Amino acid sequence: MQTALRKMGNSTGMILPQSVLREIGATSGAKMDVLVQDGKLIITPVAPTDIARTGWAESAADVAAHADSESESWHAFANIDDADLTW
Repeated sequence: MQTALRKMGNSTGMILPQSVLREIGATSGAKMDVLVQDGKLIITPVAPTDIARTGWAESAADVAAHADSESESWHAFANIDDADLTW
């Protein structure tokens, strides 16, 4: 398969067909690792490292946005000492 490099603003990009993206397990917007080795480009999808934390920031913002009082917000935890917690 051949594709052409295209001007995109001040950069140059390459359009990849969906079939190629499916083959490497990537989707549009995926982060990619780019390496030049022996004059060749090696492009590999970056595996997500924070899967366990996906969505935490949005959930915390939602809790803060819907807190009716100081006791219902994250600020209620500010004065808790780790020694008081059971792990």
